[in-house]
Amino acid sequence: MEIRPILASLRKHRIPAVLIVLEIALACAVLCNAVFMIGQRVSSIHWSNAIDEQGISVVTVNGADPKFAASDIPRNLAALRGIAGVTAAAAATSMPLDQNPALSPFVTKPYAQTTVNTSVYFLGSDGERAMGLRLLQGRWFNADEYAGSGFRNFSSTGHVALVTRSDANRLWPGQSALGKTLYTNATGWTVVGVVADVLAQDPRFSGAGGMYSSVFFPLQPDGVMGDYVLRSTPQDRERVAREAVQVLGRLQPDAVVEGKTYAGMRSDYFADTTSMVWMLVLVCVVMLAVTAFGIVGLTSFWVQQRRRQIGIRRAVGATRGHILSYFRTENFLLSTAGVLTGMALAFGINLYLMTHYEMSRMPWYYLPGSAIALWLLGQLAVLGPALRAAAVPPVVATRSV
Repeated sequence: MEIRPILASLRKHRIPAVLIVLEIALACAVLCNAVFMIGQRVSSIHWSNAIDEQGISVVTVNGADPKFAASDIPRNLAALRGIAGVTAAAAATSMPLDQNPALSPFVTKPYAQTTVNTSVYFLGSDGERAMGLRLLQGRWFNADEYAGSGFRNFSSTGHVALVTRSDANRLWPGQSALGKTLYTNATGWTVVGVVADVLAQDPRFSGAGGMYSSVFFPLQPDGVMGDYVLRSTPQDRERVAREAVQVLGRLQPDAVVEGKTYAGMRSDYFADTTSMVWMLVLVCVVMLAVTAFGIVGLTSFWVQQRRRQIGIRRAVGATRGHILSYFRTENFLLSTAGVLTGMALAFGINLYLMTHYEMSRMPWYYLPGSAIALWLLGQLAVLGPALRAAAVPPVVATRSV
């Protein structure tokens, strides 16, 4: 297929050609960045979390008198363990992704500085089993450590802690974390165990590298423990949550008791992210649809304007395949110009988002991926008008207009 006649024809129709190129360029820029943002958000929705998410129910008690926590919490736990299907129950101050972050900077030397905000979890006895934590190194807290650990000034009065594998690698790279001292200001705790990575209470506030920065402390029954963590089989979790609310409602009628599954908590945390993903998908679909309709409309207009030209070509021997190839090649040239312009625009938009909205740099492979998608879209969109052009009989097309 000769390119020169196509270029000569496009020069005669500059405005429609420029409109198609700009439309494709805008679609390419938006598609690249939108798909990249969709990928990032879908990835965050599927963050791994080393607890038994499918088997956990969480019951939150608000408004209980903290002065009676030492007697109320053991009594409540005994009642909760009596619910059919409950295999473990414990009191805790918070849960991963509960959007109620208790953060503290932890370092390896007194008064050292860090940009990571670590989520702090206080667990009652049997808390590791109720949450389904996975021990990688060291040991769990023992009974004496639970009994001897209190809560004062948002800190543990005990002397031991568990850290996640990510924190162990970040704080003591290439070394074992066991036996090391973890500091906040001048207060230190000895690391007795390393657990698999548990998500922060709200990773948005944990800083760079803090998504899996979590520290666990033992705690005797205390008024700050507002969560009861119940573990069961996934099939029983909904029923366990309902019955637990009823049990605690009877035991503490003056408190506000709410229960939900941990899977529901995770879904709530990512609800806005999920909505954003669907909104971006809709933007992509609308942009592609507008681009496709634009190509169809302008190409159909060109076909109508060139009926006499098409007829002459058919009369002198051009086949339907030649006419079809002409319009598809023309569309490919316009798409290529639009895609090249769109790639530059996409890169510029990504730099702007990086500067003003803390977006990550878009990987290079999103550019050719979007280009291929728009090339295919252009070829599909032009197919209908091109087939109609190829079907024009020479006799009809060469009549006087």
